[in-house]
Amino acid sequence: MATKTLDAADRNAMSDSAFAFPRLRKEPLNDARHVRNAIARFDQVRDVTDKERDEAFRRIQRAARKFGVEMTEKSWRELGKPSTGRKSSAKEKSKAQLYAEAKERGVAGRSTMTKAELIRALGSR
Repeated sequence: MATKTLDAADRNAMSDSAFAFPRLRKEPLNDARHVRNAIARFDQVRDVTDKERDEAFRRIQRAARKFGVEMTEKSWRELGKPSTGRKSSAKEKSKAQLYAEAKERGVAGRSTMTKAELIRALGSR
């Protein structure tokens, strides 16, 4: 089932609680695609406190469970950040590195995948 793209009217009609960051009305969590997007873009949201990030992470976790999106991250600090040190395994690579590899290999649906989903998709090839 295809999800509908949110236009301005749709976003305006949503309650604040339908967003990962309600004060800013950033990162809607209304379907699996938007949850994956909120995970991928989490570290790009600016002008929020660590407390707001904690709350947003909990909202994303709840929405991920609701829409069947797998999350391996246990903290918002793990989202979108490359690991330090040598990059020897898929789990040590950043999501951006995994995405680039998936693009190179022609993995379908890579743009909406979480880091865990990219690891699985790359491991099965």
